[in-house]
Amino acid sequence: MKINISDQALQWFKDEVGLSEGGKIKFYSQIYGCSPVQENYSLAFTVDNEPVDLEVYTEIDGITFYIEGSDVWFFNGHDLHVDYNEKKDELEYRYTK
Repeated sequence: MKINISDQALQWFKDEVGLSEGGKIKFYSQIYGCSPVQENYSLAFTVDNEPVDLEVYTEIDGITFYIEGSDVWFFNGHDLHVDYNEKKDELEYRYTK
């Protein structure tokens, strides 16, 4: 499993969330919602200080994007692609095998 962050999404995290080198974003599953990989669950993120059970991560410009072991089940073997949709002014998540 991999996490892919587009250049536009990275810039969104820097501008909107105020991330800089040393920052960390944790992606996690939350009940309620819908996703292409899990019914009744959706993906969320939070600015986090230190991972508890780091399982999957990528680092770009000194910013770590990660998923903990307790949330890997959500992805059902899919890679996560995070992009920014300029028209909607929001992040978009895609999942690929």
